[in-house]
Amino acid sequence: MSSAIVNGMAGAGGGIIAQIITYPLQTVNTRQQTERVAKDSIQSPAGSTFVHIFQVIRNEGFGGLYSGLKPSLLGTAASQGIYYSFYQAFKNKAEAIARENKRKGKGDGSPGMLSWLVVAALAGSVNVLLTNPIWVLVTRMQTHTQAEKKITEAKREALLKAASENVLSQSLLSDQLAALDSMKPRPYGTFQAACEVYNESGVAGFWKGIIPTLIMVCNPSIQFMIYESLLKRLRSKRSANKQGSVNVTALEFFLVGAVAKLGATVCTYPLLVVKSRLQAKQEIGGNISLRYSGTLDAIVKMIRYEGLRSFYKGMSTKIVQSVFAASVLFMVKEELVKTYALLSNKRPKNILKTLK
Repeated sequence: MSSAIVNGMAGAGGGIIAQIITYPLQTVNTRQQTERVAKDSIQSPAGSTFVHIFQVIRNEGFGGLYSGLKPSLLGTAASQGIYYSFYQAFKNKAEAIARENKRKGKGDGSPGMLSWLVVAALAGSVNVLLTNPIWVLVTRMQTHTQAEKKITEAKREALLKAASENVLSQSLLSDQLAALDSMKPRPYGTFQAACEVYNESGVAGFWKGIIPTLIMVCNPSIQFMIYESLLKRLRSKRSANKQGSVNVTALEFFLVGAVAKLGATVCTYPLLVVKSRLQAKQEIGGNISLRYSGTLDAIVKMIRYEGLRSFYKGMSTKIVQSVFAASVLFMVKEELVKTYALLSNKRPKNILKTLK
C-alpha cells in the first residue's frame, strides 16, 4: 500500500476520533459565530462557552450538542482522507525535488518552509473543492434550531407590532400567538438540510462560502508549515545530540500539533466566521441588513452593523476545540501510521524512511 493511501486512511481515523471528542465545542462555536448582534446593542454576559453548552442542553437535550454529527463524521473522514492522501503525495514530490537539488549542490536535501506552505495549500484546495457541500449541510444542521428560534421571535414581534398599531385585534392576536407557541419543531436531518440548500440557491448553494474556505486553506498551510518545521528541528536536535532514536513520541506529536494549530487558528479565525455566516441559514436574525449575498457583502455588513469584534466571536471556544482536536488527530494519525508499518513487518527505525 502506498504511503499516500496509508497516511490518508490514518488521517481519516484520527480525524473521526478527534471529531467525536470535540464535537459539542464545535457545535457551540458555530452558533457563536453565526449569532447576529448589532454593535450598538447591549450583549448578554451569557456568552461563555459553558453557558452556551448548558443552554443547548436545557433547550434541546444532550442531542442538541451533536446536531449534524453523522454528516460531520462523513465529512471528517472524507476531508482528512483526501487531505492527507494528497498532502503525502505532494510531500513525496517536494522531498524528491529537495534531494535532487542537494545532488546539484543546492540546499540540505529537505524541503524548506515555503515548500511546506505550497504542499499544504495544494492539498487543502483539492480537499475544499471536493468536500464543501458536506460542510454546508453540517453548518445548517448545527444552526437549525437557532435559526428557527430567531424566525419564531421575528413572527411574534410582527404580530405584537400589528396589534399595537390596531391592525390586528386582540382576539386574533391571542389565537395567532397560541398557534405560534403550539408549533412543533420540524424534522430536520441531512436530507431536509440538502433540500433547503437546493431550494434556496440551487446546486451552487452547496458551494456557499467557497471563497473564504479556499482562502482558509492558508490555515492548514500555516499549521503544517509550523508542524513540519518543529518536527524537523526536534529530530535535528536529537540527531546532533546523539540521543539514538530520532523517532517522535505520541506526546510530542500531540504537543507539536497543538502549537501548530494554535498559530494557524489565531491567524485565520476571522475568515472562519465569515464562512460560517455564509453557510448558515440566511433568514437567521430576521433582518435584511444581516443577510449576505457573498463574501464581500458579508464582510462589509459585519463591519458596518456589528463592528470588528464580530470577526472574533467564539474565538476562545474555537481555540480550545481546534487545538485539542488537531493534537488528537496528529497523535492518532502518526500512531496509526507506525502501527501499519509494524504490522507490515517493518522495523520501527525504518518507519519514517519507508513511508516517505
